[in-house]
Amino acid sequence: MYLDFYNLKEKPFNVTSDPNFLFMSRRHREALTLMLYGIRERKGFLEITGEVGTGKTTLCRVLLNSLDERTEAAFIFNSDLPEMQLLKAIVEDLGVGVPGNTKIKLFNQLNRYLIDRLKNNRNVVLILDEAQNLKPRVLEQLRMLSNLETEKDKLFQIILVGQPELRSKLESPNLRQLRQRISVRYHVLPLEGSEVVEYIKHRLLVAGSRDSVSFTDSAMARVFEYSHGVPRLINILCDKALLLGFVLEKREIDEEIVERCVDEIEGRIMV
Repeated sequence: MYLDFYNLKEKPFNVTSDPNFLFMSRRHREALTLMLYGIRERKGFLEITGEVGTGKTTLCRVLLNSLDERTEAAFIFNSDLPEMQLLKAIVEDLGVGVPGNTKIKLFNQLNRYLIDRLKNNRNVVLILDEAQNLKPRVLEQLRMLSNLETEKDKLFQIILVGQPELRSKLESPNLRQLRQRISVRYHVLPLEGSEVVEYIKHRLLVAGSRDSVSFTDSAMARVFEYSHGVPRLINILCDKALLLGFVLEKREIDEEIVERCVDEIEGRIMV
């Protein structure tokens, strides 16, 4: 609606997980580096957590695009699946032929597949998004999957990505064997104030802005104050600010515009 007015190619603040728009903050870079390290060194289980809206899913997509040609991956974003359905989803996403509907047959087929990949000097990684929704029985099944190994190498690298509740769930005494196998852990924090400024500028630039629209310093400070550095909240607020700027025919988004959008998001009655 406002793209032509601001001379933009696409919306800069969509809330979809588009890796092209990912702003690599220090914490995102650290998380990506640790995941790539864990995969390359065959560390088995990895755990990445972060609050809602901190860019974990987008980070996963960047990770997939960063894997070398000798690494194959399955990305499961629907973690609320029963044991058998999850196992089927994994083998199907890896392109493994499913020989039957029993768990033992699926395990055996997956094991043969992983051993074959190791013989050909290939690596396999499983990324489970929204892992805080995984049932304890499913998490225990994942632990059993991690038993697929040789005397020297883990055949399967499994990355659990989820909200902080995932950490709490893994603290359960029933899951202590799984918890002990997690060799890499990282918690993605929200952006800092200076990073929010760079984040806004970065997304505008990727969307095609060439100084056709800008946020004042005070406007960006208010965005940080409201969002606490959570990218999803930044996107929601900035998108509304651009829309209101379009309505007001302003190409400079000031603090007053941002404040009016905050009132709208919070459902306050404006007089």
